[in-house]
Amino acid sequence: MELFAHLADGFATSLSPLNLFIVILGVTAGLFIGAMPGLGSVNGVAIVLPMTFIVPPSSAIILLCAIYYGAMYGGAISSILLGIPGASTAVATTFDGRPMAQQGKAGLALIVAATASFVGGTISVILFTLFAAPLADVALAFGPAEEFALVLLAFTTFVGLGGDDVLKTIIMICLGLALSTVGLDLISGQPRLIFFDQPGFYSGISFLVLAIGIYGVGEILYTIETSKSAPSVTPARLTFRDLWYGIKEVNKLWRTLSFGSFLGFFVGMLPAAGATPAALMSYGLSKLMSKKPETFGKGAIEGVASPETANNAASTGSLLPMLTLGIPGSPTTALLLGGMVMWGLVPGPMLFIEQPDFVWGLISSLYTANLAAVLVNLALIPLFVWALRMPFTVLCAIVLVLCIVGGFAPSQKMHDVWLIAGFGIVGYLMRKADYPMAPLVLALVLGPLMEKSFRQTLIAEQGNIVAFVERPLSGTFIAISVVFFLLPLLKYVKRSPRAQKVPNEPAE
Repeated sequence: MELFAHLADGFATSLSPLNLFIVILGVTAGLFIGAMPGLGSVNGVAIVLPMTFIVPPSSAIILLCAIYYGAMYGGAISSILLGIPGASTAVATTFDGRPMAQQGKAGLALIVAATASFVGGTISVILFTLFAAPLADVALAFGPAEEFALVLLAFTTFVGLGGDDVLKTIIMICLGLALSTVGLDLISGQPRLIFFDQPGFYSGISFLVLAIGIYGVGEILYTIETSKSAPSVTPARLTFRDLWYGIKEVNKLWRTLSFGSFLGFFVGMLPAAGATPAALMSYGLSKLMSKKPETFGKGAIEGVASPETANNAASTGSLLPMLTLGIPGSPTTALLLGGMVMWGLVPGPMLFIEQPDFVWGLISSLYTANLAAVLVNLALIPLFVWALRMPFTVLCAIVLVLCIVGGFAPSQKMHDVWLIAGFGIVGYLMRKADYPMAPLVLALVLGPLMEKSFRQTLIAEQGNIVAFVERPLSGTFIAISVVFFLLPLLKYVKRSPRAQKVPNEPAE
């Protein structure tokens, strides 16, 4: 009963006229920030953070969390409509969201993404409210060895469960891992792969630069070449009947949504993991559990719902270690942590005792922000769908401008703009050669985390590589990874006898 009393006090704070206005304003701004390629929750929170001193700390954290939630919703918009993920959290949404838009189902894809995000956010907030302390203990059990095994599992999921050529998938993962090592060494600080001592490479290759180049510029070049006539985007419409149909389709995916919510919340709690691994893992495992895995990558509704559920659940999960332990679970929560320190608040277990009004006001605001985000998102879907009606020549020019601005804005370096052009050409050539792009982006995003956890484990265990399989959790993840990696070989062996029998069958 004490829990409900605290929650009621929190709602009294979050539902005050000022805080309610702040929530609606924050999710609306976050929605457009997330929809812009090159921006994301990190940029949005960073831009607004200096302005939060004009309101009380409770209202300030509510505003920043509302922007965080809105940006997580908005990331799906550019992924679906333009095929360009606005942030790494929306990469997996591109795999099936963009094909749905190309099939004239952009409205349905946006409805599914918004509804799935709402489900993931709601379940994760309930979990946050009920199980904050026990789940924080579980997250503490994850050391570097478990993080490495978890990332390895994400890679082998693509190898074993992907419908693409296995060899090409492995090549793209290796290429992504190589690109992730560009810059300064994590341990020694020595420069590596800086290509003739170019200063721009010292800070590494940003995921955003690679994603915008491959999914933005590369896709435009390929579309222009493959279109025999002046390309046009299929007009999409959205009515209340479409909205109702989309919600009914999402209701059929309750298993996928439930699994993605729990997985996303748990992965989001892990320090330095965040929403991107959660979304990618949810996508891969949903494909494994699906009755029609061959539809993934071709416009499957599950392929949109599963990552959107997981990344929104992870965004809530990443707040848990920040509040209870003072350890940010994602780059955005690191900014929130910095804001709390500036406001004179000390994150940690004592925060729940010393500042209960602040903590429970924040928790209750997550409920209102989640509801406001889905309502604003659904209300603005006709505006986003309308964007598909413009001629392709105009849309193409707008996308190219967004690619250049989005790549230049975060770092303000022309080096990144040239990289976008280079990756655009590479993405175009690899698309023609039928190489999958998703494993490349996945490896670049997760490569630094994998290397850091691998080397930390070896340093702590004095070079004993057996330590990865000696720990129960990491050993289990590695065993599953081996099974996924060998799965294509088992399928090949299973098909071989059938292939040998086919020539001996009499022709009709």
